Amino acid sequence: MQAGGMQESVDPSSLDIGSLALFVGFAATGAIQADLASRGFGDLRMSHGYVFQHLIDARPTVSDLSAKLDMTQQGASKAVAELERLGYVERLPSSHDARIRHVVLTPRGEEAVSAARRARKRLEARLRKSSDPAAFDAARSVLVGLLDELGGAAAIHRRDVRPPR
Repeated sequence: MQAGGMQESVDPSSLDIGSLALFVGFAATGAIQADLASRGFGDLRMSHGYVFQHLIDARPTVSDLSAKLDMTQQGASKAVAELERLGYVERLPSSHDARIRHVVLTPRGEEAVSAARRARKRLEARLRKSSDPAAFDAARSVLVGLLDELGGAAAIHRRDVRPPR
């Protein structure tokens, strides 16, 4: 620390690749959240995406979600209740057993997924335009390779990305 309690600045080029990738991801998430907010989805948080990924192609129960997200059933129920209150999901009875409730995206939830996909495409186009296209493609390729090397690609294929512990 410098005198007066001020911390020294950090040169981003001195960071390790993992930290750089993390901080780029945080900055990209912030840009996407700002884009979504400008389009009427300002109540969405990054953590909601962990739930949404399991609702795109499935109709899980809260118990299923708790297992997939590696969290307590109470925590999963709280997340679903919040998304339900915000109008993004609803719980529907099973066609086989009325006691079982499945969590599904509402039309607003589906709109949010589409809006997020469009926001990511806009951000990617903006970043590509502000970079050398060949360098951008090379950086993207390196990141994909590193993700695979670290075992993260399989979780993405399965739509099973979990929040960090």
